[in-house]
Amino acid sequence: MPSELARHWTLDAGVDFLNHGSFGATPGVVLAAQQAWQARMEREPVRFMVEDLERELDRARRVLGGFVGADPDDLAFVPNASTGVNTVLRSLRFAPGDEILTTDHEYNAVKNAIEYVCERDGATMAVAPLPFPISSADEACAAVLAGVTPATRLVVLDHVTSATALVMPLEPILAQLAARGVDTLIDGAHAPGMVALDVAALGATYYSGNLHKWTCAPKGTAFLWVRRDRQPMIRPLTISHGANAPRTDRSRFRLEFDWTGTTDPSGYLAVADAIAFGDTLLAGGWPALRARNRTLALEARDLLCAALGVERPAPDEMIGSMASVPLGWESGPAVVQGVSLYGDDLHDALLAERIQVMVTPWPQRPDGGPWRRLVRVSAAAHNDRAQFERLAEMLVRLVGPFRHG
Repeated sequence: MPSELARHWTLDAGVDFLNHGSFGATPGVVLAAQQAWQARMEREPVRFMVEDLERELDRARRVLGGFVGADPDDLAFVPNASTGVNTVLRSLRFAPGDEILTTDHEYNAVKNAIEYVCERDGATMAVAPLPFPISSADEACAAVLAGVTPATRLVVLDHVTSATALVMPLEPILAQLAARGVDTLIDGAHAPGMVALDVAALGATYYSGNLHKWTCAPKGTAFLWVRRDRQPMIRPLTISHGANAPRTDRSRFRLEFDWTGTTDPSGYLAVADAIAFGDTLLAGGWPALRARNRTLALEARDLLCAALGVERPAPDEMIGSMASVPLGWESGPAVVQGVSLYGDDLHDALLAERIQVMVTPWPQRPDGGPWRRLVRVSAAAHNDRAQFERLAEMLVRLVGPFRHG
C-alpha cells in the first residue's frame, strides 16, 4: 500500500510507483498552483509577460536560492538539468588535446553532450572507471582524481549518479580539483530535495539541478548555477533580446537567461509552491522529509539484497533517496543492443504485476563487456515499506526464469 502521504499526489493507486527518480511526480497542490499562474497569464498575456514576469521570476529565484544555498542572481531557470549541462558545455571552447573528464557512471545523455563538444573542438572525453559495487566514498574520490591529467580542462560529475544511485563525495573531490585549477560542472539531476544542498559552498564552477524530481515541482523545471566570475562566458542555448538589451540594472547573465523567447513560465513560478509544500509534509520540514525518504531507501535496499541473496553494493553514506541493487546475472537480448531503460523484459514483467520500478542495464556502455541489470528503487513521500516488500517478493518469483531463460 502507498504511504498515507500519497493522498497529496494524483498517482494511480493501483500501481506501486517505485520510480519517482525518473521523472518525479507533482503533488496536486503544486499542479493547482501552476494552473493558477497559467490562468493569471492568460487573463492578460501582454501585461503578464512584459510587466509582471520579471518580478515574479525574481521572487521565485529568491525562494529557490534559499532552498539550494545560492545567491538568486547566480541562478537561471532552465527546463531540465540536461539543458543546463548543455548550456555550459556548448558555451565553453576547448582546444585539440584538451580533455573533459567524467566517470563511467555519468548519465548517457550528458556523455553524448560531452562527445558532441569534443568532436566540435577536437578535444577528448576521458572516462574514469568508478567501481560498482563500491566499498567507500574514499574509493570514489580516488577513482575520479586518478583520471585527472595535465590535459584536463573540465571535470563533469554527477552529484547523485543515475543508474547506480550513488551520492558522490563532491566536497573533497571539488576541493582537490580546485587546488589543481580544474573547473567542474556538476550534473545535479537528482540532488535538490534529496540531499541537503548548499551550491555556493560546494566548490563547483557550474551546477545544474532538476526541480521536477525530488523537489516535486512541475515537469520542465530546473536551474543552472554559474559562479559569478564565469557568468560572462555562459550564454543560453537560445540567444534572444537580452544579448543587446541596453539595460544596466541587471547583469548580462540575468538579462539573457530570463528571456529566451515565449515559453510557459508557470512551472518556474510554481517552484516556490513546491518548496513550501515539501516543508509542510512532516513536522521537521525538508530535513525530516529527506531523512524519512533516505531511511526508507535503505530499508528497501536491504529488503532486495536479502531477497536476491546479494551483498549491499554501496555503503550507507553514499545512499540518498534511491538505491540500486545488482541482479547478479548478465542481461538477455532485450538490452544487449543498447541502453534500454523502459523496454527491458524484466521491467515489463514487473509492470504487468502493477509495479513501476527502474530496471536498468549496467554499465550503460559496456565497452565490449557483458550487459548486466540493476534494479533501482526510489523512496519518495508517497511510498511505504509494504510496496518494497511486494517488489522483493515479486523479484524472487521472477528471477529464476529471467536468470535461466
